[in-house]
Amino acid sequence: YKPPVRLNLMLNSYLRRRKTALWVTVSLLALALVVLAVGLISATRTDNVPVAGYYPGITMSFGAFLGIVGIYLVENRRPMLMAAIIFISIGVIASFFCAIVDGIIASEFIDTRPLQEDMCDFYASGAGYAYDSYYTEVTCRSFDKACKLKLRSNTCYCCYLYNCESTEYHTQYYEFTGVSSCWDAIHLYRLLWASVVLNVIGLFLGIITAAILGAYKDMVSYHPAPPPHILYNPTQHMLTYAGFCPSGQTLPAYPNYPIPMQVGARNKTKKEQFSEKCKKLTDVPFSCYNLYVWFHWNDLLGHLNRTEILLMLLITLCLT
Repeated sequence: YKPPVRLNLMLNSYLRRRKTALWVTVSLLALALVVLAVGLISATRTDNVPVAGYYPGITMSFGAFLGIVGIYLVENRRPMLMAAIIFISIGVIASFFCAIVDGIIASEFIDTRPLQEDMCDFYASGAGYAYDSYYTEVTCRSFDKACKLKLRSNTCYCCYLYNCESTEYHTQYYEFTGVSSCWDAIHLYRLLWASVVLNVIGLFLGIITAAILGAYKDMVSYHPAPPPHILYNPTQHMLTYAGFCPSGQTLPAYPNYPIPMQVGARNKTKKEQFSEKCKKLTDVPFSCYNLYVWFHWNDLLGHLNRTEILLMLLITLCLT
């Protein structure tokens, strides 16, 4: 069996779209895992700087995983692709907002100039004191005014950014807690900008992936079934389509109903109908005679006497 050209084109288009959807979804999964890793590293670098860049990585990676599973599924493919598109869409929205939040934190609330010029100091815990259980006070000077700054262990602080006149509100982070050195704050600044760039890339790649998966889902809904295997049986002189008929049912060899006459053809007599039926029922030796007896019983009654009728009935009973 050789499928037609149109079916070949449809199959090739289907395979190309499936390959494209698979590669784009795998790329989104890899990017989402990188976003998740960078976001988690940024969030655990310090204790007091909030980072939101890893939330899009969670939703987009899960959506991309569902998309890959849906592409390879045979049954329930459409619901799985719908779930993947929903999670990817949520990840796209989260990428947009998280990129804005991390960008504002990195650009407005973190100043790396004092850190790079070694104008900040690092305070480690005293001997014999555990982390987060010991606080100390250090003296900071800003605008020719000295003030006390209360710190805890393993903190990088910048008196240059600390305003002694207003101890409640500060526009920039003047201390970074839970760090091993002041260079961790610089690393945090770079990781935040890397998270912003990755989230922007994930935003556009997520939109493209959702669109491709949606087109693939709609194509699967009306994709034709594969062509049936056509087998030729020379003994039956007919074509058998494998898979179209149930295996347990068999069609009768000959129809048990009269064949409709063609339009415009003349009405056939009873003898012509009887001769045609005899030709079709050649497998049963006495069926033609029995059919003739029962079909023309009224004619026989009009031409035979009683003895001949009884003899005919006896012969008929014997043959049947």
